[in-house]
Amino acid sequence: MNHRYPFIVVEGLDGTGKTTLRKGLFRLWEGLYGVTPLCVLTTNFLASDRAAAIIGGKYGPNAGNRDAYLSAVAADKRATLDRVVLPHRPVRPVIADRWLLSELAFFAVKHGMSVSETYEALASQLTLAPDVTLVLDLEIDTSMSRAQARQGDAVRADWDVHDIQSRVRETYEAVVTKPDGFPLLGDVVRLDARRPRSEVLLAAWDVLRERRLVPSPAALADGGENHV
Repeated sequence: MNHRYPFIVVEGLDGTGKTTLRKGLFRLWEGLYGVTPLCVLTTNFLASDRAAAIIGGKYGPNAGNRDAYLSAVAADKRATLDRVVLPHRPVRPVIADRWLLSELAFFAVKHGMSVSETYEALASQLTLAPDVTLVLDLEIDTSMSRAQARQGDAVRADWDVHDIQSRVRETYEAVVTKPDGFPLLGDVVRLDARRPRSEVLLAAWDVLRERRLVPSPAALADGGENHV
């Protein structure tokens, strides 16, 4: 038994239930094992000197800031791995709300970069792949309807539109169907987000159990450590 907890990524279009799934996994770890997971985001602003490039590239992408933004994203992910993910894995699971797949889609849609070009640039800074990337799959109309029903200002007029979301989903599909070409995504598993959210959570938990990413009942009964 390896003395470390898993690094889990949840990916999907806006409105597919990523936050709900992340919260559900969080509660299962706490309730079943008394372990509080650490949750991180796509961008965590841990490479503080790159913050301006990250904000400019994300909210005002153009040809002039593309390379600086890509470099800043890579630096931020490297800092997140080194300062947060790796230090915490011996004591708790780490769950990321989006990670690498979303970056491949963003640069494909907003900058016309091939996923392989973006992947190569980011991979040069990534030292660790997630144990599993869970991709919530849902039709565009349904995901957009769910996203628009949320409270607050989470919907972006330049991103949450049918054409853009269709292209994002196409990018997801191109990557997910050829996971061997993107090893830093880890083990990629697609989940049907049309199902009730309780069923999606159960399916995700089954994925973790099947891959031995959660402690076995036998290990807990024997009083073993809660590490996997």
